[in-house]
Amino acid sequence: MPSEKALTLEATVKLIVGLGNPGANYDRTRHNAGADLVLELAKFLHSELKHESKFFGDTARVTIGTRDVRLLVPSTFMNLSGKSIAALAKFYQIAPEHILVVHDELDLDPGIARFKKGGGHGGHNGLRDTIKSLGNSTDFARLRIGIGHPGQANQVADYVLKKASPSDQQLIANSIDDALRYLPLAVDGQWEKAMTALHSC
Repeated sequence: MPSEKALTLEATVKLIVGLGNPGANYDRTRHNAGADLVLELAKFLHSELKHESKFFGDTARVTIGTRDVRLLVPSTFMNLSGKSIAALAKFYQIAPEHILVVHDELDLDPGIARFKKGGGHGGHNGLRDTIKSLGNSTDFARLRIGIGHPGQANQVADYVLKKASPSDQQLIANSIDDALRYLPLAVDGQWEKAMTALHSC
């Protein structure tokens, strides 16, 4: 369960993580929607993510509004994402409630993005490992990028590791643009405003 502190305080964001799988084979696949958003954010801010072996991922330090924020794209595979997140969070002493994890979401259609505070992993292997690696904490925030569902549970593994259709890719790109527009509100701890604005898109 989320801690009382996480529920009552409007926590600012100090670390934004984009989940995905490494390597050209997984580039722009549905499962990499989270990583794609963080890469777009870095590009927009004229920042370059650089590999940091001690964090098992690519990182950058940026300013969003008036906030100093770390960006991270783990270079581990999705099911080991927490190893990277925990390493960076421990080094910079960033508590879970100050972490925003961006990930693909089967339960949302392409074109839809949603902020969420806390919650379980919902079967997402990246979130499952993140929760485990953060000491079973679910206090971190999420930004869910809709990718749609193939319709059958036994088709999910293959579905998420493939690229979306051109029309769905455009919808996903649009939802990433929408999320980036309201991300500064979330970073500043204005979660209600951020959710209201993004969820009305």
